[in-house]
Amino acid sequence: MQAVEISSFGVPEVLRLGERPVPVPGAGELLIRVGASGINRPDVLQRMGHYAPPLGTSDLPGLEVAGVVEAGDADALARSGLAIGDRVCALVAGGGYAQWCVAPAEQCLPVPAGFSDIEAASLPETFFTVWSNVFDRGRLQAGETLLVQGGTSGIGVTAIQLARAFGATVIATAGSDDKCQACLDLGAHHAINYKSQDFVVEAKRITDGKGVDVVLDMVAGSYVAREVECLAEDGRIVIIAVQGGVKGEINAGLVLRRRLTITGSTLRPRSVAFKGAIARALREQVWPLLAAGTVRPVIHSTFAAADAAQAHALMESNQHIGKIVLTW
Repeated sequence: MQAVEISSFGVPEVLRLGERPVPVPGAGELLIRVGASGINRPDVLQRMGHYAPPLGTSDLPGLEVAGVVEAGDADALARSGLAIGDRVCALVAGGGYAQWCVAPAEQCLPVPAGFSDIEAASLPETFFTVWSNVFDRGRLQAGETLLVQGGTSGIGVTAIQLARAFGATVIATAGSDDKCQACLDLGAHHAINYKSQDFVVEAKRITDGKGVDVVLDMVAGSYVAREVECLAEDGRIVIIAVQGGVKGEINAGLVLRRRLTITGSTLRPRSVAFKGAIARALREQVWPLLAAGTVRPVIHSTFAAADAAQAHALMESNQHIGKIVLTW
């Protein structure tokens, strides 16, 4: 089969189309003939040598795919309610940039009715991540306010739509007026241009001084201290990436007085059972919203697999709104 390989760590051009054996599904796994593969920021980090795949995982990049089930563990198929020939999308720990991919059956979900492979491939990584962090760790409830840092990223467009669908007020930050408008078009109630506005001041103004209940943070670094300042009492910050650095100082007094929680997680190394529980929650609570059109995938660009380097260059430019997808 053809696969996109990392020939050496470095710039996007190190991605090369090569040949690999078709993987063989093991116990609990399905073999998927891939129609499309989603691109995510961790793929870029892996290409640069900063994010090694978990032990025992394929060295190929790619954390999400969509396609057709061609083979697999009969017991796993029965438990998952899937069958050979079904169209699925799946979260994987690696190996997604390939014509065939194996995935734990527990991490496979049926393609929502009417969705193309491209649309379906854009779902798993961001939807699993947002559900786990905003709703499980962040405990966002209807009537609360969520601040999404980076509202036009793949994670951001998903967080905006899901939070709104579940009854929260959504504030999103973005780096241009056009991107702020895109956040509003996706359902954010308010958008802050972080290059021309202070998000702390604006968040407090929007909430009449109360502050926000949950922050979804993909920046970390110095941002965490500022996010602490704009949290309401019993507020929660959930860190899912460290694009702004791994270190920062905070006002611990505010944490104590307002009873704040600062938490975070990485999804890739978690167990199949953990990810399977997220998949079941998504299938029950979110997949009906996708089928109804209440929540929708946002695809910025698609690239042929042979052009994966161009796709990575676009992601690094931060000029996209939503997801970038490879096609096979």
